[in-house]
Formats: sequence, C-alpha cells, structure tokens
Amino acid sequence: MAGTRFAILVLAVGVAASAALVSRASVASSRITVYAAASLTNVFPKIDARPRYSFGGSNTLAAQIEQGAPADVFASADSVLPRQLFAKRLCSKPVVFARNQLIVVVPRSNPAGIRRVSDLAGSGVKIVIADAGVPVGSYTLQVLKRLDLTDGVLANVVSRETDVREVLAKVALGEADAGFVYATDAKAAGPKVKVVKIPGRAQPRIAYAMCVVGSGSHTRAARAFVHEVLGKRGQAQLRKAGFLPRPKSKRR
Repeated sequence: MAGTRFAILVLAVGVAASAALVSRASVASSRITVYAAASLTNVFPKIDARPRYSFGGSNTLAAQIEQGAPADVFASADSVLPRQLFAKRLCSKPVVFARNQLIVVVPRSNPAGIRRVSDLAGSGVKIVIADAGVPVGSYTLQVLKRLDLTDGVLANVVSRETDVREVLAKVALGEADAGFVYATDAKAAGPKVKVVKIPGRAQPRIAYAMCVVGSGSHTRAARAFVHEVLGKRGQAQLRKAGFLPRPKSKRR
C-alpha cells in the first residue's frame, strides 16, 4: 500500500514538473519582439521587461520590417515611418504614444563655448548629427532651416550617425563639440552633457507612433503591449523619462 502511494506521489510530481516546463515553453514562445527607436532604450524595459527589444534608428528598423524581419511591434520616433508601413499593409494603423523635443547637447566641459544654436556655425566647431533618413536627423534639418543656419552648421558637421544614441555618445565622450538629440536622451545622459535649448519657433513637432506588425507571430500579445504603453502606468513611465504627453483625443 505504501509503495502504491509512493508511486502515485512520484507520478504527481512528474506531471507537475512537465506542466511547469510546458508553461515556461509556452511563455517563451509567446514572447513578443519589439522594434523601437533608440531613444526608447531606457524607458521601454521599465514599462515591460518581458519583450525582446531591438533598438536602433527608426528608418533602419522600418526597412528591416519591410524585408520580413520577425518583429511584432514597431515603435518609431516619428509617425511617418509607421504610416508608410500601414499604407503598404505591413502594420496596423499607427497610434501616437508620446512626444519629445529636440535640443543641442555639448560636453560637460563645453570646450567650444557653445551658448546658443547660432554658435554652432562658428569657425572650428565640430558638430555631429544623425543621418537625414533617421527621424532625429530630419528634425535637425528642420530646425536649421527655420533658424536660417543650414549652410553654416552643416559645414561644421564632422560625422553623421545612424541613430540618436550614437550622436549622444560622441558628444559625451568629447569627440564632438555639439550634437542634436532629444531632450529625453540628454536627461538619460545626466551630468555627462550640458543642454542648449532650441528656440520655440524652430522646434519641430515630434510625435512617436507605434503599430502592430502584420507578419508578427503574436498579434494578441503585441496588441496588449501597445495597450500597456498607452495605459496609465506606461504613460507615467514615459513622462518620468522626460517624454511629453501624447496629444489628447479630440471629442466630437
């Protein structure tokens, strides 16, 4: 009788262990992959640490999705790239989830003595910006055009990077006298850099948008992630990181 009870106990333990393994495998198989703008590197894992994240230039990530990369969610530093994917029926209708501002950062020691944006056109100043195809690079060109500084500043550009974090790193390391990044990136860098504000009249409208990728394998979980980012806790984490609130929906 005792032997029978022992055999039943062993069987029960085995079944429980198998169930746990199956459960873990199920969770792993449903883990979503989120392609997100480099400027979201610090905040997205704080909203949800479970997804696999691939951070980089939004234009590069969008191109990879067009080529069939295994992404479930795309979060861009603009609304243009997600809309283009939506037009090609590659993702759901994009939704804006945050806003940002563009600023200029200089090394903590500020060797070039940069005090205002117009100083970037000075002789010998070394500027680093992002490629024009990257949202932050496009925003940078908009600012320079509005301030009538395009020729003077671009003449001082010594490097064009593939994403905003590369721009930030070069300035923080003292490899450039200044660079254009998002306000949230400067906040993440802390005391490594100083901020030079851009006049309000030249500030571009920076809206971050995200969508569920149509070819993704976990549509339900991807939608849940989007809902999480739009939710109260997700929005609180974004604001804590320095992002501006998403535009309020217009009531009809």
